[in-house]
Amino acid sequence: MYGWHWDGMGWLGGLLVLIAMVVFWGGLLTAAVLVIRHFSGPRTASGAQRILDERFARGEIDAEEYAARRAKLAG
Repeated sequence: MYGWHWDGMGWLGGLLVLIAMVVFWGGLLTAAVLVIRHFSGPRTASGAQRILDERFARGEIDAEEYAARRAKLAG
C-alpha cells in the first residue's frame, strides 16, 4: 500500500530525531529553570550574613561592631 510507508533515512534518521528531541527538551528545561530563577524573588542572605544578623538581634554585638562586620562581609 503506497502512501503509508516511509523509509526515511534509516537508523541515521532515527538518531537525528533523537538528538533533536534531546536538544529541544534540554533547551526547554533550561529556559524554564532560568525563568523560575529570575522571578523567584530576592536571594536570601548568605550564611555568614544571617549569623551576623542573628547575633545582632540577640544583643551579642552592638551596632558599631555589627556595621563594621557587615561592611567587611560586603567586601
